[in-house]
Amino acid sequence: MRQTRREFTPGALRALITATTWRLEEGEDCLRAEAVLLGLLEERECRAAIALRECGIDEGQLLAAWPELHRSPAPPPAYEAPLPPLHPDLQAGFATIDALVDWGDWPAILSTEHLLLGLAAGDHAVGAWLRDHGVNPADILRQIHARYGVDRETASDVPAAGNKPRDAIPREGLPDGTVGALPGRSNAAPSESLPDVPAASAANPASPPLPPDQPSPDLSFRAMRVLDASANRAMEGLRVLEDYVRFVLDDPFLTGELKRARHELATCLKFLDMDLRLAARETQADVGTAIKGPPEGSRRDLPQLLDANFSRVGEALRSLEEFAKWTAADLSAALERLRYRLYTLHRVVRRSQWARERLANARLYVLVDAGASEQQLLALCESLVQAGVHVIQLRDKRLDDRTLIQRARAVRRVTRGTDTLFIMNDRPDLAVLSEADGVHVGQEELPVKDARTVVGADRLVGVSTHNIEQARQAVLDGADYIGCGPTFPSPTKRFEDFPGPAFLRQVAAEIRLPAFAIGGISEGNLGMVLETGIQRVAVSSGIAQADDPAAAAERFLQLLSQVPDTPAHDASC
Repeated sequence: MRQTRREFTPGALRALITATTWRLEEGEDCLRAEAVLLGLLEERECRAAIALRECGIDEGQLLAAWPELHRSPAPPPAYEAPLPPLHPDLQAGFATIDALVDWGDWPAILSTEHLLLGLAAGDHAVGAWLRDHGVNPADILRQIHARYGVDRETASDVPAAGNKPRDAIPREGLPDGTVGALPGRSNAAPSESLPDVPAASAANPASPPLPPDQPSPDLSFRAMRVLDASANRAMEGLRVLEDYVRFVLDDPFLTGELKRARHELATCLKFLDMDLRLAARETQADVGTAIKGPPEGSRRDLPQLLDANFSRVGEALRSLEEFAKWTAADLSAALERLRYRLYTLHRVVRRSQWARERLANARLYVLVDAGASEQQLLALCESLVQAGVHVIQLRDKRLDDRTLIQRARAVRRVTRGTDTLFIMNDRPDLAVLSEADGVHVGQEELPVKDARTVVGADRLVGVSTHNIEQARQAVLDGADYIGCGPTFPSPTKRFEDFPGPAFLRQVAAEIRLPAFAIGGISEGNLGMVLETGIQRVAVSSGIAQADDPAAAAERFLQLLSQVPDTPAHDASC
């Protein structure tokens, strides 16, 4: 019997990767049918998930049927990593797919529909449960034949599931009742079988069969030229972008994000046969190679290089997405999602670079309350500005809005025209009204998107983060800086948990967005903070409540100045 070589569409591969995060028992190292069904449900835009939702099946129902299923805290494997061993039920499911879909001499390229077919037709608990809930394997197979065509020269060669030639069905590892017959729904008639499906065109034996609504082989060959050229442009552009954030910005987190995008595109492109791509490639006769617009020969600066390559990748992905609609909807949808991710990363990279330049010299950030009076607040802020504090944040939850805006405008008068930035805590509306330089929000306040909508593009938006996941998300959300903590217990704010210096080390190692350590920082423990690699601090009581706030600020600045910027944190690199 010929061994079937299996490949997966991007949607099916993502579903299988998601499935590896689900376990039925602790320590289990095999991939189970129940987990694959959950993976399909999480891939919400795939055809299998749509079919399941049409039958009223959702994740809650599945977890109610198998309450022992739980998600592993370990991260999913990389796209290129091999899948774990298959549970016997799942092995039987793949064998059932091979028994029902004649792949001919071509590799088995499994979509999410094929995976659902293998699960629903299986003689095991998951298959029975799916059939009981209205998932009909016969309907799925009819849809697969109609969508992808059948590798047969004549319609008479396409057998129903009940009379498929027995020598074409692999018998090893098949569950009882699946050899030569397709198990139907539990309430279906025993004689239910699949109708014959018209065969796809075999006019081009050098390529996989074309579905009935595909263009002619010649047009498909020309479309492959487009797919090949767009794939090359996208991969080349992604490599330039990855090199930019890796070597120019020295940003580990954004390098990882772009590397993942490049690997995801490579996974998508595996669906395009390389032999066909190379056969269609004709660089010497390409009429476009000699045509260059004015911007093509030069780049004014590095940001222009960045913008040009993000645009290049977006355009190439759009072309891939449109022409892939002729070959595989799953592939087209995956490319669309990747394109939107690149739009977000474009904003993130450019905004991060802008924020690093804006806050290049900001090392000491002082938080003050509104004081007992406006005069007291003015005196404090004037002394801090004269001491050389880089940022002052007004944070006071006691006052009514009218009093708070008056105090905010007083701080703005003191800081205007100086090197000290003024940040308003929590209130983007008051930040705008007081003409502050920005706003700072916490995890329970407005998200970055909404804060940015209020304050606009020219003001800073900072976010409090308490773990590395929140810090990563703040970068992707478009924050201009992050506060990281609480590092130590503080008399001004109470917390149940303290991420401590360990969190600061994670941020210093991974994130290049300006990051300020916050929470209980004093002259005595500042050295512990600086040892983590974080070189910016936000201080409240250690300065604002000192006997001489200006002198305390000057001592902090002196200690901070003794730790020079490393290249990784230098915004000019």
